[in-house]
Parts: sequence; C-alpha cells; structure tokens
Amino acid sequence: MEYKRVGVIGGGQLAWMMAAEAPKLGINLTVQTPNQDDPAVKRSYDVIFADVDDAFGTAKLAKVCDVITFENEFIDLEALQKLVQKGIYFNPSIDALAPLLDKYNQRNYIKSIDIPVPKFSLYSSQQDLVANFGFPVVLKARRHGYDGQGTFIIKDAESLAKLGASIPIRELLVEEFIPFERELGIIAARNKSGDVAIYPVTETYQKNQVCHWTISPADVTKEAAEEVKAIACKILEQLNVIGVFGIEFFLTKDNRVLVNEIAPRTHNSGHYTLNGCETSQFAMQLQAVTGMSLGSTALKSAGALMVNLLGFEESDSDYQEKRDRILEIPNSFVYWYGKSSRFGRKLGHVTVVLNKKELTQAKSTIEKIESIWYEN
Repeated sequence: MEYKRVGVIGGGQLAWMMAAEAPKLGINLTVQTPNQDDPAVKRSYDVIFADVDDAFGTAKLAKVCDVITFENEFIDLEALQKLVQKGIYFNPSIDALAPLLDKYNQRNYIKSIDIPVPKFSLYSSQQDLVANFGFPVVLKARRHGYDGQGTFIIKDAESLAKLGASIPIRELLVEEFIPFERELGIIAARNKSGDVAIYPVTETYQKNQVCHWTISPADVTKEAAEEVKAIACKILEQLNVIGVFGIEFFLTKDNRVLVNEIAPRTHNSGHYTLNGCETSQFAMQLQAVTGMSLGSTALKSAGALMVNLLGFEESDSDYQEKRDRILEIPNSFVYWYGKSSRFGRKLGHVTVVLNKKELTQAKSTIEKIESIWYEN
C-alpha cells in the first residue's frame, strides 16, 4: 500500500525541499509549523499552524494525512506516543526515535549495539571532568541543539567556569575531544520492506560547530567508506527505521571511524543529492515513508559539492546580486530559503555538480563561492 497524503512536523527548509519533490511523486504534503513565514508554508498542499511539539496540532495534521514524518527533533515524544495508541501512523516510528532525541540516550544506544563512539558521560563535577577527560573537552545540550547552538568546546578551567555561570552545566553531556582527520556524513534510507539505500560518503567541514561545506564522494580509503556504510545500515536495521537518517562521523588520524551524531531525518550533509544524485534525499524520504520503492542513490557525475550560505549580518536583503554571481559558476544551483538574515543563520545553499577534473579542484570552487558570499 502506498500513501499519498504526507504530513511533516516542521516547516523549515528541509520541509520546503521535501514539498518541492512531493508533486513529482503524486503526493500531497501538509506541514505543521507555527509561523506563516516559514519556508515550507508556501509550497505545502495545506498547513496546520501549531508549534512542532503541539500534539493537538499533530492530531489535526493526522486528520488530513495518511502518514506523518519529521523535519526536526523538537517534538514531544511522550505526547506523540499517545497518538500512536489512537492509530496515528508515524514514519520513522516513535519507537525508532525514542533512543535518539536525547544525546546522552543516543550515545548509550549506539554503544549498546557495538558501534564505536567517543568516550562520554554526564557532567558531575569539574574534578571528575578533568580526571576522566582533561582539556579540551566537548559539552553538549542533551536536546534542542542545532547549528552550533548547545555545543561547547571547552579549552580550560576558566572557560568551564564561564559556561557554568551562564547555563545549568550539570544538565550537559560530556564527550572527549576527538582530534579528527576529517568529519564525514552519510545519508541512508530504509522502507517498510526492509530495503536499504545508502548514498556516497560525504566529507563535511564544520566551523564553530556549523556545517560550511560538503564534498561528495569523500576522499577516504575504501575500507573507511565501507565501514561508514556498514554502520549506517546497522543503525537503520537495529531501529527498524522507515525513512531517511543523516549520520555524522569522525575519521581519526589512525583511520578509526566513530559515530558523532544521528539525525533521524533529512540532513544538511545530503543537500548535494538535489542535483548530484539520481534521487534526492527529500524524494527518498517521501518514497520510504509512503511505501514506495526506493530510488537510485547513484551520482549523476563524478561528484558534487554543497556550500551553505550563512548569515553574516542582520538584514532583510535577498542578496540577489551575490546569488547571480554564484550562478555564473558552471553547473551550479542556488537554493534560497527566503529567511531574514542574522549571523550564522542558514539562508540558503549552493550545489555544484562536478566532473572528474573539477572534483579534484572542489575546494577552490568552494573558496570562490565563499569569497563571493562573504565579500565586504
């Protein structure tokens, strides 16, 4: 059975890009979001105006949808479980999401299925932190962190004391700092039949805990790539996932692969699939949650890159002149989310499809895009 009416909890750019794919698949997509100016509102078949953690809003959404999926993790899991008991259908399931939304619980779950992760614990005291982790060390909010918010790299005791003066530090997850060789990401999908589709391994570059760019496929050994794919497959199968997950990894200098985080949805590291692959991650999400066969994850060319267009000022500008200059780069595509600008906010992104020679020069293309975007 294939579903044709899909609800999405969240109305940001991920839902906006999913909504663009829905008509091509014969799907009516309705979003639940609180704000009339959220990106997905204009592209949706219908809109339920409610906060993403409002279960009453989700109950309304269910009345006009066959299945509900997610664009973010800011949901009220316990309230949604009560809706499941009333027969409302979610993909991925609430059971699949339950171990993942709290980062400490997620770490414990990943470790329990014998997948390597950085050393971690809950914060107890500065003395224990120094004894067990030393500096630098990473502290993370257990829920609701995104785009660098809620993640803190602490270099010394003074920085720790300063953080403790501003937030409840005892509520944070503590992780060892990994001096990685590079960061990697992968997008993987699974449908109700148990079919799994895995995209190429991607190199991601983070600055201040925010993704600035990606290159696909990542320039890593065959063994590292296969390990990343095997881990992704294991996670999806262990959780009985129906949908798309984005998984982030650390690749260490001695070629070890460690899971950093699991995002139970489409992900920034998969934006290159919009133009670079036969099936975008957003079309794949809809295929997976509605019972369709999964599309091809094959690259259309030798590779692709993605550059996030991050806010560098407070402004309502649409930066059309900068976007036009970026589009002069061969095989480039600009996605503009229609948001007002503030520092660090994701306003849009650029994808560039690359031939074999261009793939070897991908970082110079990234530098060109960033020089245009951040000029002046």
